[in-house]
Amino acid sequence: MTDKKQNGDARTDSSTVDDAIDFTYKEKPWKPPTVLRWSKIIAFSLLHLGALYGLILIPSASPSTLAWTAFCYVFSGLGVTAGAHRLWSHRSYKASFPLQVFLAFANSMAFQKNIYDWVRDHHLHHKYVGTDADPHNASRGFFFSHIGWLLVQEHPDCAEKKQQLNLSDLTTDKVVMFQKRHYMVSVLVFWFLVPMLVPWYLWGESLVVGCFVPGLLRYVALLNATWLVNSAAHMWGNRPYNKNINPRENKFVSFSAIGEGFHNYHHTFPCDYAASEFGSRLNLTTAFLNLMCLLGLAKDPKTVPKETIIARMQRTGDGSNESNSCK
Repeated sequence: MTDKKQNGDARTDSSTVDDAIDFTYKEKPWKPPTVLRWSKIIAFSLLHLGALYGLILIPSASPSTLAWTAFCYVFSGLGVTAGAHRLWSHRSYKASFPLQVFLAFANSMAFQKNIYDWVRDHHLHHKYVGTDADPHNASRGFFFSHIGWLLVQEHPDCAEKKQQLNLSDLTTDKVVMFQKRHYMVSVLVFWFLVPMLVPWYLWGESLVVGCFVPGLLRYVALLNATWLVNSAAHMWGNRPYNKNINPRENKFVSFSAIGEGFHNYHHTFPCDYAASEFGSRLNLTTAFLNLMCLLGLAKDPKTVPKETIIARMQRTGDGSNESNSCK
């Protein structure tokens, strides 16, 4: 695979204007009172309790069910990483129509907002990272950036800045808008029914195990892996590419989120389809995209020239290198 587009400084070069940091934004000294969203608090509490019950049921699950659970984890994860993130947020490669449909179905199984809303929030995150306009502002601490941002009313600056984003590429995307219109039906099918019914129908697994192991346990595990990109990967690790921002390289997050933990690199070079300097190393999503390119289902992956990476590391990095990167 060859470089299709050079993406140098993340401050000026991006797949869309909303990838670039807005340095004109200034936080207001006044902070609004915290308003709890009790429906979300109750829902996420019940989901995590269900996942704990799923852990208890693991010994009673068949090997086929455990393999199916792992498959559902990776499949739904790709709907977020290869789909909502690298394709629709950053346009870091081009996907054929069948691949787009595949990723939209996978995204519905992930159940982490529809593609349109996920991309909108992610553009805000990149544009206003670490500020009040960042939906999961890591400057407010681990809990807030991990799950707390979903449990409280969003900051007024987030609501205001959402209205200023240019999302025309999404509103004209037939796959994205179809999924948005039929999101809850697709979630019912791919998030709830498919993980539970496939093991029951094909190899006689109990519906209870199917519901709580490949269903809720897999779902909550993936949720927390994704949230760790917002929390842990903004707090712990090194910053070899840009020490002036809080996203970091975190090996554990890269493993659990199938390749999304090389976060200092990603925020420095958001258009790179690999979201990492190191290709498919600890990066299952990049390996998947390489396979899709090989099969002709994806093309034009954007990469960053090695000399551009080195120059950026020398200019703004923290002095770490590949040998101690991704701690």
